[in-house]
Amino acid sequence: MAEKRDVQNQRDFGKYFALIVVIVFTVFIGRFLYIAVTKKVSGNNLVEIANQTYHEKSTLKASRGTIYDASGQPIVEDTKRYSIYVVLSKTAVAYGQKLYLKSSDKEKAAEILHEYLGMDVDKLLSLFSQPKYQVELGKKGQNISLSTKNQIVKEMKKSKITGINFSESTDRMYPNGIFSSHLIGVVSKDSSGTLYGTMGLEALYDNYLKGKDGYDMRSTDSHGIKLSGMKSRLVKAKDGDNIYTTFNSRDQSYLESLLNKAQETYHPKSMNVVLMNAKTGAILAASQRPTFNPQTREGIEDQWKNTLMEDTYEPGSVMKILTMSAAINSGNYNENEYFKSGSMKIGNSQRVNDWEVAGWGYLNYRQGFIRSSNVGMAKLEQKMGAKLWEKYIKKFGLLKSTDSGLSSNESSGSIEYKYPIEQANTAFGQGINVTVLQMMQAFSSVANNGEMVKPYLIEKIVNPTTGKTIKTGKKTVVGHPIKKSTAEKVRDMMQDVVNDPNGTGNAYKIDGYDIGVKTGTAQISGNNGYLTGETNYIFSVAGMAPIKDPQYVLYVTMKQPAGFGGKTPSEMLATIFNPLMKRVLDESQSESTPSEAINVKSVVGQETENAVKSFSDKGLVVTAIGNGAKIIKQSSDTGEELLPGQRIILVTDSGQTLPDLKGWTKSDMFKLKNLLGINVKFKGSGFVENQSVKPGTKIADIKELTVELK
Repeated sequence: MAEKRDVQNQRDFGKYFALIVVIVFTVFIGRFLYIAVTKKVSGNNLVEIANQTYHEKSTLKASRGTIYDASGQPIVEDTKRYSIYVVLSKTAVAYGQKLYLKSSDKEKAAEILHEYLGMDVDKLLSLFSQPKYQVELGKKGQNISLSTKNQIVKEMKKSKITGINFSESTDRMYPNGIFSSHLIGVVSKDSSGTLYGTMGLEALYDNYLKGKDGYDMRSTDSHGIKLSGMKSRLVKAKDGDNIYTTFNSRDQSYLESLLNKAQETYHPKSMNVVLMNAKTGAILAASQRPTFNPQTREGIEDQWKNTLMEDTYEPGSVMKILTMSAAINSGNYNENEYFKSGSMKIGNSQRVNDWEVAGWGYLNYRQGFIRSSNVGMAKLEQKMGAKLWEKYIKKFGLLKSTDSGLSSNESSGSIEYKYPIEQANTAFGQGINVTVLQMMQAFSSVANNGEMVKPYLIEKIVNPTTGKTIKTGKKTVVGHPIKKSTAEKVRDMMQDVVNDPNGTGNAYKIDGYDIGVKTGTAQISGNNGYLTGETNYIFSVAGMAPIKDPQYVLYVTMKQPAGFGGKTPSEMLATIFNPLMKRVLDESQSESTPSEAINVKSVVGQETENAVKSFSDKGLVVTAIGNGAKIIKQSSDTGEELLPGQRIILVTDSGQTLPDLKGWTKSDMFKLKNLLGINVKFKGSGFVENQSVKPGTKIADIKELTVELK
């Protein structure tokens, strides 16, 4: 009986087992068919996974466009920066080669990094002892220049040290340091490391500058090795467009140095300066204080706003240029008519006072302008009438944006103009708020014989691949508020402000040149009316030169200096105005003297002695780098034109050492930098006075070169 039960149990087990096998097989077949039809597993698309696994896509980064000055010198450009990471894990071995930092090499590696990065040896050895796969070296191990990186790599290879690696990133280089920082702007990085503009031209023209990344798609095996015979797809990166500005780098750098000195001496709360081509509106130099260094970001928190066009203020007596222009142009000016200076009553109880409240007795209106009489200008406003004067205010472009394209937040200004006292106040620049750029545009009508031009900074935007100009900046006439004869009369009065013994602008005389200015002292509005105290003003000067046919308009403002340092306000402003105006007038005069250009030819491959002689005989200053027999490089390309007295640099085939750089220009230094690949940093402006690396140092041994210009 028991045997029968065992047999029955075995049969039942066989049936159940067979049933289970059938069920499992059915499920397997069903699952297989489902996957075959849907191409999905657990919601994941197998085709996509296969493509991801066997198609490698690498991004080809676009270079951000370069921003240049008017002569083609870079103001901002891309640069490669490097960060060090050190592999410590002994598992880092490939094809039998050790890719980690060996224990026996740690001390030598630390010494090399100490030499080139200034890192503490003990701290490095401590980092090298950590139980990690790899370590980074902190701040000093980041933002390393290409030349320093190459030196480190060279030393590590020489000592056969492995495990010291570099990651590459793109950064922006601002070789001039502080250089109209708020106008040029800065960039930031997104999560992928891509640069984007956050201020100034970098932000406003980001769509032009940023370019478009490309990619390389290729088929690979599971190890990432490209499969032969398989198609690959390459989409090239489109580099960003290059922007050429109207800036003159020499004048801009000089302006920055003048502002630095004024800031250190007088400690004003703010300063603004714009130098403009009177004929075209091209901005040649412009800056503000406070400012910041775009490379280090030092000072950026002190002032984020571009005060040249985003900040409004009451301009004070420089407004009298426009008041006098309007009065003459509208027929409400009589030079032979006199008024009593000092103080005048407006309405029943309000008064307009001159800065010299006692006045100067009876003056004609020309004398009133020369002495900067508020009473004289208020009387001219009354002669014109409030409606006509307001019409001229608008004709001069005030109370609306200049639409310069240099800020996304350009102010329009405002005016208090309801009551007679308010209307009178605007005639001498109180009760009306303007921007620096609005005033520059208005001044251009006086400088340019009635033709008012818009200030502009972008000369052109160029595609770097095709060389095609895709956008052009140019002179834009925005109005004719006054006649030529009016402009000439006002400029004549401005010259008297400088030359007349009673003029307020005697401090602005420049030997050898005819200058015209109008000075300004504007009250500053506070919570409870205008501020009091001798320094609580915006001091300013607007000037034009040469006054008979102005080529330049220069406007300087200084707000609330801490003290006068024994000078008058005009004498303070003259420390900025006079040297800058004299410099551009000197440059203009030298440019008008014709010099025959020298057409450069290639001397590469020629004997050094003959090459040097061929250029020096033509009047060029020749610097030969090295003591080799033949020339291998030259700083100017074939066909480039140089003027007598300019420098050309030749590199010989051996013994390359650094020359004595004293007296070199910044342009010369850029030639040297580009020719030899040296990392050069600049301090100051003008000509090289000191250099951080001694003459005679081997070029290959130079990690970084700093030059001080004066």
